[in-house]
Amino acid sequence: MSVIKRIGILTGGGDCPGLNAVIRAVTKTAVGVHGIEVIGFIDGFKGLVEKHYRPLDFKSVSGIGHTGGTILGTTNRDNPFHFLVSQEGEEPVYQDESQRAVNNLKELDIDGLIVIGGDGTLNIAQRFHEMGMPVIGVPKTIDNDLMCTDVTFGFNTAVDTASEALDRLHTTAESHHRVMILEVMGRYAGWIALHAGISGGADVILIPEIPYLMDKIIEKIRFRYQHNKKFSIIVIAEGAAAIDGEMEVQRMVPTSHDPIRLGGIGRIVGQEIEAKTGIETRVTVLGHLQRGGQPIPYDRILSARYGVAAVEAFITGKYGSMVSLQGTEIKTVPLTEAVKEIKRVPADGEIIKTARSIGISFGD
Repeated sequence: MSVIKRIGILTGGGDCPGLNAVIRAVTKTAVGVHGIEVIGFIDGFKGLVEKHYRPLDFKSVSGIGHTGGTILGTTNRDNPFHFLVSQEGEEPVYQDESQRAVNNLKELDIDGLIVIGGDGTLNIAQRFHEMGMPVIGVPKTIDNDLMCTDVTFGFNTAVDTASEALDRLHTTAESHHRVMILEVMGRYAGWIALHAGISGGADVILIPEIPYLMDKIIEKIRFRYQHNKKFSIIVIAEGAAAIDGEMEVQRMVPTSHDPIRLGGIGRIVGQEIEAKTGIETRVTVLGHLQRGGQPIPYDRILSARYGVAAVEAFITGKYGSMVSLQGTEIKTVPLTEAVKEIKRVPADGEIIKTARSIGISFGD
């Protein structure tokens, strides 16, 4: 096995709590334990293509483990295989700049790349691996929708943020006898809505995996009012949809890995509830508050474990793999398995059964 002298690292896709903790762990393990130099690429794959980078050492990662965001910057709009090279009038021009990225690694004498990201970012990492680039993936997304890992870092912090929001909405809902709706992120998976809804005492949780009937939601609200519960809390994942409807698309972003921006389903459900019940209904869209801020201790620890494991995977030559949490242990899995589909909430799984048993409705 060849001696590894220098590795690169980048953060891609949306930001989330824990990114800096991974960067810190990678750098301290590589430099301090193995004597390997670390190069951080700025703004994800954009920095790799445009050769924009910074060396990372103990000083540059000092004190960042508990901070949110990423000191390297990130973007979800710069796919090297479909890279925006010019904007001529209203027509953008794209071309494949992947070989340019590979050449930059060679010119910088970088032996391989640690890619921190979700399914879009890690799909790109897999394509680079197929081109012969040594790559190790680290699973990052607040949505928790990556296969082959029990938990992605950032997820539990997002749930914590959403749960706190529900605690606050609960008191004002009860005081004013209102229906309060909290719309959360998650794209095509309902993990955040499900976990936050259970922890935050929601009466109704709507997720993409279980299409809802409006009449069932109304039935739940009226039942509560009949039993002197004159308020209701509803958590809605942004990708939720009615049985006879479709996901609500907020806007399209053609330059992104995932061009569909979901959002607005909370407003639609709220309007229907108010129209059919006459009960005042308010909607809160939590949005990017779920991505920002400091990671909770669980995510700081998980991120550190992932960072250390990513370096060790390089040392042992496990290229084309992703570090993952399997039970209580960190293991490696093939990137191809991790990105072949998204991980969705099992509609008949134990956690759904738990929610139903404590009286939560899924609108079905």
